[in-house]
Amino acid sequence: MRKKTYAVAALFAAATLTLSACGSGDDGNKPVADVSAETGSAKAATILDKPFEKPDLVLTDTHGKKYDLRAQTKGRPTLVYFGYTHCPDVCPLTMNNLAVAKKQLPKAEQDKLRVVFVTTDPDRDTPAALGSWLKGIDSGFVGLTGDFATIQAGARTLGISIEPTSKDKNGKLVSVHGTQVVAFSPKTDGGYVLYGEDATVDDYTKDLPELIKGENP
Repeated sequence: MRKKTYAVAALFAAATLTLSACGSGDDGNKPVADVSAETGSAKAATILDKPFEKPDLVLTDTHGKKYDLRAQTKGRPTLVYFGYTHCPDVCPLTMNNLAVAKKQLPKAEQDKLRVVFVTTDPDRDTPAALGSWLKGIDSGFVGLTGDFATIQAGARTLGISIEPTSKDKNGKLVSVHGTQVVAFSPKTDGGYVLYGEDATVDDYTKDLPELIKGENP
């Protein structure tokens, strides 16, 4: 396997720049992580040589209760995604792909897995709105909302750029954000695997058993 160094934001730029509502407003071109990739590899997963530290985020869940991301996912396989419920395409597709793949797991493994959806549009994504939206996808998924600046800072520690919700040229409110799914190991709590928006149900179905064990997919 040949080791390469990439800027994580740039790695997904080709995919995110084509989006109108789910894009990436990267604020720099410097590399934020080393990743290992195999030349010609068709794998959806990108393995980081230096895992991300889990964000120190304390937000509000869909029940209106405080949720400490580090404390409540410690020692559990965890997938984190930043998006918003009014997203017309990538966000619901990503979460539905994860939900379908999760259902292929044995019940015991489903219970271990934590899938956390952090809103990038907290003004509209109230706890109730998040809960209603996620219920239609997978009621076991965790939805978090809170102060935008706090969410933005947490995303930035993972190399994910998000921007405040604004109106597009048609007057529609959109949230521009990176579309990576970050997988955290139950062994180390480090974020060691990245998935872009092109990851499919089959990709997640194949990889989740390894991710749950904290192994490289």
